[in-house]
Amino acid sequence: MSEIVDRTSTGNEGLNSILGGGLPAKRLYLVEGAPGSGKTTLALQFLLEGVKAGEPVLYVTLSETSEELSVVAASHGWNLDGVNLFELASAESVLGMGRDQSILHSWEMELGGIIDLIREEVGRVKPKRIVFDSLSELRLLAQDPLRYRRQLLFLKQFFARIDTTVLLVDDLTGGSGVRDNHLHSLCHGVITLERLTLDFGAARRRMQIQKMRGVQFVAGYHDMIIRKGGIDIFPRLVAERSLSALMGEPVPSRIPELDAILGGGPTRGTSTLITGPAGSGKTTLALQYLIAACERGENVVIYQFDERIGTLIGRAQQLGIDLQALMDEGRMVIRQIDPAEITPGEFASTVRNEVEGRGVRMILIDSLNGYVAAMQEEQQLILQLHELLSYLSHRGVLTLLVNPQQGFFGTMSTSGLNVSYIADVVIMLRFFEAGGRIRKALSVVKNRSGAHEDAIRELRIDAQGIRVGAPLSDFRGVLTGTPEYLGSTTPLMEDRSSRA
Repeated sequence: MSEIVDRTSTGNEGLNSILGGGLPAKRLYLVEGAPGSGKTTLALQFLLEGVKAGEPVLYVTLSETSEELSVVAASHGWNLDGVNLFELASAESVLGMGRDQSILHSWEMELGGIIDLIREEVGRVKPKRIVFDSLSELRLLAQDPLRYRRQLLFLKQFFARIDTTVLLVDDLTGGSGVRDNHLHSLCHGVITLERLTLDFGAARRRMQIQKMRGVQFVAGYHDMIIRKGGIDIFPRLVAERSLSALMGEPVPSRIPELDAILGGGPTRGTSTLITGPAGSGKTTLALQYLIAACERGENVVIYQFDERIGTLIGRAQQLGIDLQALMDEGRMVIRQIDPAEITPGEFASTVRNEVEGRGVRMILIDSLNGYVAAMQEEQQLILQLHELLSYLSHRGVLTLLVNPQQGFFGTMSTSGLNVSYIADVVIMLRFFEAGGRIRKALSVVKNRSGAHEDAIRELRIDAQGIRVGAPLSDFRGVLTGTPEYLGSTTPLMEDRSSRA
């Protein structure tokens, strides 16, 4: 029977989730990353979690002073009371560093003396948690790579004999700037933090578990941010592997003609892509499904990447749609997303909180242009979006995606990202010409969950809402992107009176 290993909470909810409950206790771990990647903040969270649990903790700092650590803690609203500090400055005064040595090199005296003082401090405090910051200073003091590795092996053997969990912090500046494979092999687990500077917007941070012996963890990169109060790590979204054997029920829009096109509406657990040129009514059409869901007592959320929330509410009001009332009731939540300030991992975490926290049944992402701007590499974005839609599908959530097309007439191309092959339903909106007027047309070009009508219908949007007309058959040039209606005017819809 396998041995049950005690877990030690890292003090970070996201990291605990990635590790499946925390770090195995009484082991040696490495936290590595370039300066500014968040190592010290994560280390302090680890120690303060121990203080919260009533454990003695020790911070061995060879690079930062107690004043600098206090500044970092104060920036997050933390108090370091209860954290025992051992700093290099106090060791220097004890060892008398700076005095010339006539027989031995000063660095030999310094390193050996510091290690002895650390051993004495550990024996005095008897900590359950230790942070050793940083190994780059130890490299500098050792001078010789062989001596440095011997000291690391000594520290590992020393800590293995006591009941403590140790974090070694390495800023990768003391050596060649590359990861030390020998150091990786000595440690029970390795956590790597990275800071990426973009051409525009805030710096992006991410982390990954390089290794963790005996632990099933979520591999890959996980986005993270540093805010007041610590580090937020957003575990990479992994959709549930078990698929539902039953297809969800249709979700109606309360417009009979529109629902008839899809055999009652898109089914729950599917994704619907609404695409077309600017001004064709994509967002308004999506809002119709959301309003119908709210009237059924369901919770919905809109992630607005492009349009301002006030503009959306005002524009909807002109169409007879009162979004503010739905927001006041708590049925609808509209979240403004700044693609320059959010990572895909943070966005996925926000979606997950809405679904699992508020029980949201329908989500609108408007539009995918802004979603694309949140990630630099399109291939990764496709994979991340696929995982997000899979997760929402397993949760029975209907996802509406608005994706604009470039151009108004003629051959139009998808703007930003082509996700038509991922979506279960694709609704296309077009402009067409009839009798010297520009009109709008709606058609369904794809429906994985069942049959759909292949006719083209007219779409009219006015102050009283959305209308979908009868099927129009006499078109010319539909596939060229410039459809022209040549049939009779009887099926076409005309303006209706302004009164409700």
